[in-house]
Amino acid sequence: MKYLKFIAIPLAVVGSLSLYSWTADTSSNSEKSTQPTSEEQPSQSINLFVTHGGCSLPFSGKVNDLRIETEARNDQGNPLESMQIHFEIGVNSFATCLGDEYTAEVQTPGLFKNDQHEKLIFESTNVYTMGVDWYQINGKLSIKGVEKQVKFFATGIRNPKESISTDLILEGQVDLSDWGIDYEKIVHGKSMEHATKWMHLNMKINLDRYLNS
Repeated sequence: MKYLKFIAIPLAVVGSLSLYSWTADTSSNSEKSTQPTSEEQPSQSINLFVTHGGCSLPFSGKVNDLRIETEARNDQGNPLESMQIHFEIGVNSFATCLGDEYTAEVQTPGLFKNDQHEKLIFESTNVYTMGVDWYQINGKLSIKGVEKQVKFFATGIRNPKESISTDLILEGQVDLSDWGIDYEKIVHGKSMEHATKWMHLNMKINLDRYLNS
């Protein structure tokens, strides 16, 4: 019995070491496999909805060529007050959760796109600081090649210990009639007497991915 006890102890130690080694290797492989590559990075998306004829239609789109630039600050001021933003939204990427019929509706030629222009393009012109991490972003929005002045709002999100925001929430609304867009007439062939033609948008931007890139 003494001999058996003597053998059991080393075997238990070896077994524990083997288990530890196998666990360490597995966790290491797990960590490596979960690291995203640049190709696996999710594409930037934007949420939109239009109101027309008393109805609201939500949809999303893919954002291309998103660029954010700002100047480094050494004081305690708002870190993004000098930022400049540019982004493009492909109209052919518009999609609704309500089915192909409504997706085809928001992609109707003549609504947000024409033969020459298939993107909504925004370029900021100036930024006003409205509070801590709270900004008004003025700029030009091009729809079907026609530029109009618009005003969006943005809120920075950051950890209290961080000096710059890690995320930016951009939101706002535009009056489609400024571009001569009558949703009901273009899509359904008939105008509504009291149609409301607003387009709302919001987008969450991970600044670590885009800032000064």
